[in-house]
Order: sequence, then C-alpha cells, then structure tokens
Amino acid sequence: MDFQKKMSEKAAITLAIFIAGLCSLIYELLISTTTSYFLGDSIRQFSLTIGIYMAAMGLGSYLSKYFSDEHLAVRFIVVEALLGIIGGSSVPLLYYGFERLSPGGYIGLMVVLTAVVGLLTGFEIPLLARIMKKYYPLRVNLANVMSLDYFGALAATLLFPFLLLPFFGVFRTSVFFGLVNIALGVFILWYFSEHIRKQTANWLYGFSLFSMLAFAGLLYFARPILMAWDGQSFSHRVVFSKQTPYQHLILTRNKEEIRLYINRIIQFSSADEYRYHEALALLPLQAAPYRKNILVLGGGEGLLARELLKEPSVESITIIDLDPEVFRLARENPYIRALNEGALGHPKVRTFAMDAAAFLRESNEYYDLIIADLPDPSNEAVARLYSTHFFRLARNRLASNGVFATQASSPFHTRNAFWCIYETLRQSGFGQVLPYHTYVPSFGDWGFIMASRQPLEVRPFRTSLPVRYLDEAVVDAMFDFPRDSDNPGGLKPNRLDQPALLEYYLADWSKWSREKIR
Repeated sequence: MDFQKKMSEKAAITLAIFIAGLCSLIYELLISTTTSYFLGDSIRQFSLTIGIYMAAMGLGSYLSKYFSDEHLAVRFIVVEALLGIIGGSSVPLLYYGFERLSPGGYIGLMVVLTAVVGLLTGFEIPLLARIMKKYYPLRVNLANVMSLDYFGALAATLLFPFLLLPFFGVFRTSVFFGLVNIALGVFILWYFSEHIRKQTANWLYGFSLFSMLAFAGLLYFARPILMAWDGQSFSHRVVFSKQTPYQHLILTRNKEEIRLYINRIIQFSSADEYRYHEALALLPLQAAPYRKNILVLGGGEGLLARELLKEPSVESITIIDLDPEVFRLARENPYIRALNEGALGHPKVRTFAMDAAAFLRESNEYYDLIIADLPDPSNEAVARLYSTHFFRLARNRLASNGVFATQASSPFHTRNAFWCIYETLRQSGFGQVLPYHTYVPSFGDWGFIMASRQPLEVRPFRTSLPVRYLDEAVVDAMFDFPRDSDNPGGLKPNRLDQPALLEYYLADWSKWSREKIR
C-alpha cells in the first residue's frame, strides 16, 4: 500500500480521465477504419461514426443526471469495464459480422457498436466531474476534466495512424485497448477499495479479471485467429499477410496461382494478369511516338515494368507507389519476384514511395508515356487520382506528343464509373481520348483509357515484342463496346470538390455482389 499512500486520489483520477479519453476515441477510429476497409467510402464511414458517437455521448451525458451521488466510483468502474468489453471486442465483432451479415446487417452492427461506445463514453465525463468536485470548485473541475479528456483524444489521433495501425493492425489494437480500459477500472477499484463495500468490490474484481483474461487470450492468439479468418475469407491458402500504414496486403496461393489482395480487393492473379498488363502497357507503348522516358503511377508490384522493359528503346522507367511495403514485396517475396522477372532490380527502373499527385506536382521531368495503374476509386482518397486536377497534373508532365493511359475499372460492372473517367479525361485538356477494354477472367470485362494532345494511332497492332495475349484481332475487338457497356451519356466529370466518380462507382457496385474486384 506504499504506492497508494504516495499517490493522491486527485492524481489517480487525473490519470483515469486521460486514459478514458484515449481509449474511447481509439474505439471510434477502429470502427471507422475497419468499416472503410470492408465497405470503402471512408468519408461516409467516418462521418456516420462521428455523428452517431457524438449524439450517443450527448445522450449518455444527459442520462447520467439520474445517477445518485452514492457509489460514483463503483458506477465509473462498471462503465469502464463495459466500455472495455464492448469497445475492445468491436473489431472482432465487425470481422465476424462482415462474413455472416448482409451489407445492411453489417451497417446495423456498426451503428449499434458506435452508439453503445458513445453512450458509455457520455457517462464517463459527468461521473468523473462529480467525483472530482470534492477537490476543486466547479469552474476548475470542469476545465480540468474536459482538458484532460481532450488531451487523451489528441494522443489517440497521434498514436493511431503512426504507431497502432501500422504495427499492430485494427484487430490487436482493439483487443489491447479493451484490456487497457478494463485495467483502468481495476486500478480505480483497487485505489478506492476502502470506499467500496467488500462484497461489491469482490464481484467487480472477479468480473474484471475474467474479462481481462479473455482479452489477454484474444491478444495472445490474435495471429492464428487472423490467419484462420483470412483462410475463411479467401478461397486459396494465405501465404503472406501484412498490415502497413496504408493498407492490408494479402498473398494467396493455389498450386501455381498467386493472387495479391489489397484491403480484401484482388489486384491480380498470376493465371491471367498478363492480359491486363499487356493491354495497359503495350498498347500505349505502341501509340507513343517516343518511348525513352516512362512514368508509372502505382504498379509497385513490378508487373507493368516487366512489360515495358520488353521495349529496347525504353531508357528509364520511374515507378511511384504510395506504400514502400509493396516495393519490398515485389523485390523480396519469391512469388512476386518470379512473376515480375526481377523488374524492380533492373538498372533502367527507379522507384519512389510517395503519393502520385504529390510526385506530379513536384517533378520537373517530362515523360513520353505516363501509365496510371491505380486502385479503383472506392474511396475519396483514390477517387481524387481520377479527377480533372490529377489528370491535368499528368498532362503537364507529358512531352508535347506524349501519351497518358490509365486503368479505368469495368465498363460492364461499373459502367457509369468507367465512362465518368472518360468524361473527366475529356475535360482535362487532352485532344484525343480513346477508351478500350478486354476480358480478364479474374476481373471480368475490364476497361482502360488512353489520352494525348495529338491523334492516337494504335491500329493495326503490330509488335515484335514477346506477347502472350495481344494480336491484331484481339486489339481490334478492344475498341468496340457492346450496347450494355457503351457510354450512357449525361455523366458529370470527376472534380476534387465534387467527387462524382465515387458516387457512380459505389452505386454501380451496390447492384452486384459484396465481393469486390481489383
């Protein structure tokens, strides 16, 4: 009890306020981030979570007035235990629900978890303020409680993106902070035990310790649990899984087939990726009058570079990818390195881990060919890379007769999104914009768009390069769009301040199955 004597009640409660504010906001960040991973559209997910959380906090604060002044410490301990259990299990519950609930059911689960965490958080501050009133007058008391709670929230917003998410991931972070939250309740229980009836204290100790053991077990077995969950989520065996500061990378293997998934969305299958990469690389390569200096935006796995290196006149390929772990995977993973034929180690290839838009703004170089192999616009962060602003940045880095090409999602499954990208390129100052598409078994019908200030000539297709898919007949068919996937007309261009593309994309995909591609 020496430690108890040295530490004042005020210091104990001060620590409790800070940790309570930290844990509560961490839970909301976890719920928002997990839902964004599963459903995309992070603006909508974060807005919904914040709105429900704040409203529930208000309701909790209002309802706290019905608590009598007796046994405030016990009530606070119970709130912390419940908050730790519900907040700490929020991500495991969302993982479980995503596999077993409809999209509407999953959103319902997310809303309930957010509301309950907000409600319990709303109880915290009034309870702590009332506990602290015997130490400070009301004016000082409220200032102390609110400021400490806000500083805890600040710590959460700094820890989450820079430490917790990249190094622990959402699952482990959720369970760990559930453990912290319950431990906070146990600490307060121990510290104020002399003010609590022995029978009540024993019951709270037993309940809290049982909950802590359960969370400690979840934390200890997190890796096999996540591997088992991934195994159920993917049809093939998971051979690599890593949460980076930007995304979740998954590699699966089935006999000789390798698949890369980012945030559960397939990026390629080794069985047919050559169709996609030949179409995106070699057609623009033929259309470009000069091919010495090439810029690739995205494509950090090296498969586009593999195709471009087939052309002897290419002197330099610069690859820009946001996530350095993708470059690491391409260089060090034996499956990916064999697939890209060591392209990232070629002396003609340079790699930079940075945002594509930032690179275009900062670069002073001009390129004969720029190819964007970026993810589909399933959230606002990616949708901006298909905006008039981004396409103008790319155009400004092209040589006068240079060619720009981009993957553009499926003209069949996401018809409006594909033609919105086409319309956006038309509004971005290119003289000619040329859409084309081909069938990739892993994705279905997939679309691409080329653009240039000068006329584009891609037919007849002639090449002496080694190809597995493209020939004259295949390329001729790429420029014909059947009635059910041609331009519906009347689509708005995608702008930074009006991301029409995101709405088109999400609306298109809502008509299809929950499993996304690319």
